[in-house]
Formats: sequence, structure tokens, C-alpha cells
Amino acid sequence: MKIIPLSEGAFTVDQTKKFIPFDLAKDDLHERSRGSLLVEIQPFVVITSEDILLLDTGLGYANDSHTMQIHQILAYHGILPEDITKVLMSHLHKDHSGGMLLPDKKTSAFSRATYYINRQEWDLALSETSSYHPEDFRNLNTSQIHFVEGSGYISDTIEYIFTGAHSPYHQAFRLKEHDEVIFYGGDVAPRMMQMKNRYKAKYDYQPEEAMLLRQQWMEDARQDHRTFLFYHDIKYPYYQFKG
Repeated sequence: MKIIPLSEGAFTVDQTKKFIPFDLAKDDLHERSRGSLLVEIQPFVVITSEDILLLDTGLGYANDSHTMQIHQILAYHGILPEDITKVLMSHLHKDHSGGMLLPDKKTSAFSRATYYINRQEWDLALSETSSYHPEDFRNLNTSQIHFVEGSGYISDTIEYIFTGAHSPYHQAFRLKEHDEVIFYGGDVAPRMMQMKNRYKAKYDYQPEEAMLLRQQWMEDARQDHRTFLFYHDIKYPYYQFKG
């Protein structure tokens, strides 16, 4: 399997939940509002023998000509939006779901893909506007949506795993081909340092449960040498744990 990080850049986010671009070469985190977190926004493409998968869709930002940033990054890697076969959504917070639709908020950004979304997460996101931006996904063509619940398999390669912990209906994905395993923990495992330390994040829906899940996933990594994808890590987009 081939992993392609689709970095949209570094941002700070504070209690307002607004993502402010951050230039690592010029900006000073101490000059941002108190409590600001420095994060990467980084969807991933994973190319398997059967699919070109997109894991989450970024912020959905576009340039002055309304070309989406994520489309520009894909083009750099020789991938067209219509080449994406499946979009795997960990959850529907703004920084993960902003690129599901084109800037008109009416048209799918990945016209030939099936979007895999937890059904309860979808229902919650349409009603809970304090944590979600329903305009980012409300108009997605229902024919492109495949709702899942709990844990299970999309194919022999793709497993979805209900986690909760970060949001009430958050899910992770485990991809396996032959002896290779790629694991995407979404915002339950967004950064490398949270895997290596007992860390409770105040922004998680269930901080204790998220911490325990990360510890369990590290134990699992010792068995299958999985490669983790880190959506919010400034330094490590992915990393293979080997025991």
C-alpha cells in the first residue's frame, strides 16, 4: 500500500475553534491566544490494490479561482478528484469534513467516490451546530453515502472500528493487505506524542477512554507492526511502530 499525506499546512486553534494559518518559519505560538494548539491539517490518500482511498477531507479551503486546496495537492501527486474510490470519514468536525463538498456547498468534491460515515455521527452532526458545520456535508448526494454502525468490514482490506472517545460516534480505520497494516485513529490518535505518553486531551469527548484506546493500539502495534497515520502531527505524518 502507498501512503500519500495531503498536508494543508499548520494552524493554531483555540477555544473559538477557528483554524488560523501558522507559518512555522515566521510565526510565534506565544503570540497566539492563550491555550492555542499548533496542529497540522493532513488528510491521507492510501492506494491499495483495489482502491484509491481518501481518509478525511481537510478544511475545504479554496483559492481565489475556487479550486480546492485538497484538489491541488492531489494533482501534484498525479491524482484527479474522480480517481478517489472511497472516502473514509473518521468523524465530521470542520477540520475533517470541510472538503467533502466543493466550495458551492452543493456538489460532491469526489464525484465517483463512496463516502463511508457513521450513521449516528451524521445525525448528530446535522443537529449539533456548536461542534459541527452542517453546511459542509448536508448536501452530499445520498447515493454516494454508505452509512455504517458499530464496527465491521467494508472489504477484505478495510475495517472500520467504532471508538467514540473524541466525538460520540468517532471511528477509526484499519487497512490490511498481505502482511502490511495501516491504522488511522483519526482524532483519538492525532499526534505521535500522544501515542507515547499517558495524555488526556481536554478537547476529547471522553479523555480517559481516548487515552486508554491509544495504549491499547500501541500494544496491538507490537503484534502487527502497524503504520499509524497522524492527521494533526507537525513532524510525523506517519510512523511504523515495530515493537
